[in-house]
Amino acid sequence: MKTAWVNACPWNKSVVIAALESGADAVIVPDGCHAEVRKLGLIKTVAKDGDIRPGRDVHFLEIRGKSDVDTAVKLSKTAPVVVRTTDWTVIPLENMVAQAKGLIAEVRSYREAETALQILEKGVDGILLSSKNVSEIKKTVAMVKQSELKVNLEKAKITRVVSLGMADRACIDTCTSMTEGQGMLVGNTSAGMFLVHAETPVNPYVEPRPFRINAGAVHAYALMPGAKTRYLSELKAGDEVLIVDSKGSGQVAFVGRSKIEKRPMMLVEAKAGKQLISLVLQNAETIRLTRPNGKPVSIISLKKNDEVLVYRESSGRHFGIKVEETVTEK
Repeated sequence: MKTAWVNACPWNKSVVIAALESGADAVIVPDGCHAEVRKLGLIKTVAKDGDIRPGRDVHFLEIRGKSDVDTAVKLSKTAPVVVRTTDWTVIPLENMVAQAKGLIAEVRSYREAETALQILEKGVDGILLSSKNVSEIKKTVAMVKQSELKVNLEKAKITRVVSLGMADRACIDTCTSMTEGQGMLVGNTSAGMFLVHAETPVNPYVEPRPFRINAGAVHAYALMPGAKTRYLSELKAGDEVLIVDSKGSGQVAFVGRSKIEKRPMMLVEAKAGKQLISLVLQNAETIRLTRPNGKPVSIISLKKNDEVLVYRESSGRHFGIKVEETVTEK
């Protein structure tokens, strides 16, 4: 995940509060101000007495020429590097993005952050925003957090739906209220996942629970922030999960509760191209996948050739991380 830092030097209480409220990862403060930040809330501080200490946990470097670019690349092998460029911003950043990891670019605005995040279609690994404008801080941090959360969804056609017996399913209650078209990407394999819709629709059986995704059997993979996967059985209170809408835009949510219970289950299979995608879900009217138009569709009403949204990838997974190797899952 890309990181978002905010510069509150010289000490500026309103900037620190804006960083806290926007969900920034850290705030740079003058030495001796770590305790003052703690009075306002929990956020990592960058200072000599802070959580992240300059010279040990992070390096700061102004880029004036090629030798500085080389130094930044070298330093990045030991710790993240915050770089400030002068009047030739993009070219040195391109050189560093191509060679270094843990590169954080200091910017003064949302537009500068947007440019830095798009360099070489990869972007820097983080942004340090130096601005006292509260609106700019909140908008920029939100953009940084969204920058890696876009996924490519496509249509798949249902091939079969089969009733199974009793099994353990995981119901993920998040701390976020979702809207129509939103849910989690879940699949029997990491190569293909369905967009399982949140329980937002009104129905005659239970009240809508827009914070909930009845995600599937405990063995299933769910796509997480940072392009990783987790087994549904692993998720617990406080964990980050990825919420995705029908356009492929993602956001980070936090698990408030995970309920694993025995329920009657069913297997849903679909094809995208020549690839078969499957998932074991609870056999209930309130469990829904997502149509290409973003509308939820109950799994018990699915018919052959109905279209639903899926996510596919070619890489295998090892401990939830993509690996370039041959992996066959059935």
